Amino acid sequence: MALARIQTSIVENLLQMGHLSEAQFQTITNTEEELSGEALELLLSTDYKVTQFQILAAKSKAFDMSPVNISKCIINEMTYSKLDKDFCQENKVLPLGFCGEFIIIAVSNPFDLRVTTKVQEISGMRVSVLLGLEHQIDKILDSQSDKHESVGFGDVVEALGEAYEEIEEFDEDQNDEDSAPIIQLANRIIEEAYYAGGSDIHIEPFEKETRVRVRVDGVLMNRLAIPPTASNALLARLKVMAQLDIAEKRLPQDGRIIFKQYNKKGIDVDLRVSSAPLNHGEGMVMRILDKQKSTLPLPALGFSDRNLGIYRDLIQRPYGMILHCGPTGSGKSMTLYSALNEINTPDLCIRTAEDPIEYTLPGLLQMQMQRKIGLTFATALRSFLRQDPDVILVGEIRDKETAGIAVEAALTGHLLFSTLHTNDAPTTISRLTEMGIEPFMISASLICVCAQRLMRRVCKSCGVLYRPEGNEAEIINRALNWSGKIHRAQMDGCPSCSGNGYKGRVGIHELMATSEELIKAINAGEEAAVLKRIAMRNGMMTLHQDSMLKVREGITTMSESIATVPPDMEVYEVDHNEPRKAKKSKATSES
Repeated sequence: MALARIQTSIVENLLQMGHLSEAQFQTITNTEEELSGEALELLLSTDYKVTQFQILAAKSKAFDMSPVNISKCIINEMTYSKLDKDFCQENKVLPLGFCGEFIIIAVSNPFDLRVTTKVQEISGMRVSVLLGLEHQIDKILDSQSDKHESVGFGDVVEALGEAYEEIEEFDEDQNDEDSAPIIQLANRIIEEAYYAGGSDIHIEPFEKETRVRVRVDGVLMNRLAIPPTASNALLARLKVMAQLDIAEKRLPQDGRIIFKQYNKKGIDVDLRVSSAPLNHGEGMVMRILDKQKSTLPLPALGFSDRNLGIYRDLIQRPYGMILHCGPTGSGKSMTLYSALNEINTPDLCIRTAEDPIEYTLPGLLQMQMQRKIGLTFATALRSFLRQDPDVILVGEIRDKETAGIAVEAALTGHLLFSTLHTNDAPTTISRLTEMGIEPFMISASLICVCAQRLMRRVCKSCGVLYRPEGNEAEIINRALNWSGKIHRAQMDGCPSCSGNGYKGRVGIHELMATSEELIKAINAGEEAAVLKRIAMRNGMMTLHQDSMLKVREGITTMSESIATVPPDMEVYEVDHNEPRKAKKSKATSES
């Protein structure tokens, strides 16, 4: 199997620099092994005696960045005058100095484009990025870490126990001395969740304690247990921050917290807050929306090469409807933002209706929904159609009215993006039909449906390679007609993944593009199972098949794949070059 494009570029640069011979170059580029970036660097340094700095120079040329030897840089307290040390350690970025209106930083991961945006927003300066060695950056950051101990959960809870031992309800007129521990705890919970990479904070009341959990990489993890008396005060404090009614404990409430700690921690997030009465008191869930994050390029979202090529072609259409489906937290919003960012040019007018606005993108005109005053998706969509947009994003199609206007917009010269909550791509057609949209309207307006999920990535440092047997071998063979070694997570993990065995997430996609055969089936009112068979005959890979691709490539594990999406009930033979009839004997193959 050929090396990835960026890895090939690195090897070519080493050849041009004279660090590899022509024979060595041919041996590496013609290898049948699948080499990740780390595996390629290990091969170069061990088998071909290429030094780390020679590899760094080749990588820098491949990414069009300047290399830097961190060990020759002078680091002092002025280094962190614009960027907090905690922020630098969390994001593995080392500030090296200033030059006019530029702040100069060193990074080891050129793929993480969000770091540059964060640094620019926090420092207020333009950013010049240099490429350095990861171990050198880590060594400097570790040696420059703060000597003082930060206030931990345990310290705050202990203070709460003393301050609120006899308090049954929160009093808004408490003095500052008494309320300080609660303010510390509320802030600390949000800060810890943010730095852990959490997407949601759950505050859950039980009979003898209140549990705080944070969802990291899609998995809830226990963070804190606090006494019930303190939890009442904590919930009241969070309600005040979210501008909710602290006296109302019988009805669910929704609100928003704007949490900024630039001077201290470099945090600027919005939290979407939802409270609800439960059997042991009020519970609360807070969704973290990091405004410092920027969109990722489409290739970084996990699309297979084939799906990426098809999707990029489809989003260039002048009109029609592109729908993304999946549960909450499946990455739909990020994919839509990335798609809009790719097609965003000065000659296009792009309008979005969102609830809430998760990321602010330059060049887009974005509208925040306000249901309390009647500003809904349907109202916003009607307004957009009177303002001559080229591209429209509707955050979610929730009802018949919104669905009808969206279809009409797609049929009248607009490219419309939106989301629905369905399990897979074919059932999206059934969902629209249930909303009262005529099948011929759906088939005439629809460009494609993309179902997606997020799966955890197996840790690159401690993942274990093994050959699957029994049911596991049968599953991947049926899905891809392939057998070979795959990875599994180390049970106890390692320091790199905080003992989880997994680190980060990757998307899997089921891209159902319309075809003549599919349009006829939609017009005939065929059920979702029939539509799925037709789509697979025309080259669609199911969510399960795409997840098996990620397993085969060593990105995730078999257990994570099966936990995310179940195996297909039936697997049909798919020829990506020429459609043919479905069969139940062979599995699909992916080149």
